[in-house]
Amino acid sequence: MSVEAPLLASRAVAEPLIVPVAKRREPRPVLGYAMVMTAATLWAVNGTVSKVILTTGLSSLRLAEVRSTGAFLLLALALAATRPETLRIGRRELPYFILFGVGGLALVQWFYFLAIHRLQIGIALLIQYIAPVLVALWARYVLHEPVRRRIWLALALALTGLAFVVEIWNGLSLNAAGVAASLGAAGSYALYILLAEHRVGDRDPISLVCLGFLFASILWAVLRPWWTFPGHVVGEDVSLHGHLSSVHLPVWSLMAWMVLLGTIVPFGLLVGALRHISATRAGIVAMLEPVAGAFVAWVWLGESLGGAQLVGAAIVLASIFLAQSAR
Repeated sequence: MSVEAPLLASRAVAEPLIVPVAKRREPRPVLGYAMVMTAATLWAVNGTVSKVILTTGLSSLRLAEVRSTGAFLLLALALAATRPETLRIGRRELPYFILFGVGGLALVQWFYFLAIHRLQIGIALLIQYIAPVLVALWARYVLHEPVRRRIWLALALALTGLAFVVEIWNGLSLNAAGVAASLGAAGSYALYILLAEHRVGDRDPISLVCLGFLFASILWAVLRPWWTFPGHVVGEDVSLHGHLSSVHLPVWSLMAWMVLLGTIVPFGLLVGALRHISATRAGIVAMLEPVAGAFVAWVWLGESLGGAQLVGAAIVLASIFLAQSAR
C-alpha cells in the first residue's frame, strides 16, 4: 500500500512550491486503470519474492529498510542526472513529506512484511485491502465528496471476490499479530493513496515517490543503523521454493528485483495513475493484487487454485469494471 485534514485541504489554497509545477494533462481513465493493474501485478509477484527473502532469516524491518533505501537511491540518482531541481523540498512541504514517507511509504511496507511473515499472503492482502473502503469513507464523510452507489457496490463485490480467492470459509487459524499488522498496512495504504492524490497535481510522480522514500529511509536508518546490517546474508544463495526449488539465486538479485520492479515501478505507476482516476477507483482496481498473487503462487509455489478462487477472481474483475462504469 498517510494531522490529515490540513494536508488534504483544497488545492486552491495550497502553498506555492519551489519546484516547477507539473504540467497538467487531460485525464485519461483507461491509462490510469492500466497503470494500477500493472502495479498490482508487480506487487503480487513481489509478495512471493519478499517471502523467499524472508526465509533467509532477514527481519521484516530490515527488508523494509532495504526496499526504501534502495528505491530512494536509484530514484535520486536518476533525478539528479536529469531534473535536479525536483529534489528540492520547500519549507512548507517538509511536514507533508515526513508524513507521506513515514506514515505512508515506510509503515505500509513494514506492516505488510510483518503480516506475510505470520499469515498466508492471500489472507494478509484480504485484510489489507479494506484500505479502499477507508479511502471511500474519507472521501464521503471527511471531504464531503459524492461517492456513487455503484462505487460502494463495487467495493462490496471486490471484498466478496477476495474472500473467495483466499477461501476464507476453510476454517482459518489467524495469528493475532499478523492480523494487527495487516490492519496497520490497510491504514497506512489508505493514508499513502490519499496523500499522493493530494500532491500529484503539483509534483511529478517520480520526485514525489523519491522524496517520500527519503524520509522512510531516514526512519529505518535511525531504528536499525546500517552498520549493524547482516551483510553476509546478501551474498548467500537461496532456493526459490515450490516449482522452482531447484533454482538458487543470490539474495542480492532478489533484493534488486524487489527494489526496482517490486517498488520503484509499481509505486510510480500508482501515483501517476492518480492524475487520471480518483483515489477511490485506484484502490478498487488495486484489489487485483490478491487475485494476481493467487495465480503467482499457483504457478510458482504450486499452491492450489480451485473453482472457488476462479469465481472470486471473476467477481473482483467484475467489481473493477463496475467501478469504471460509474461517472
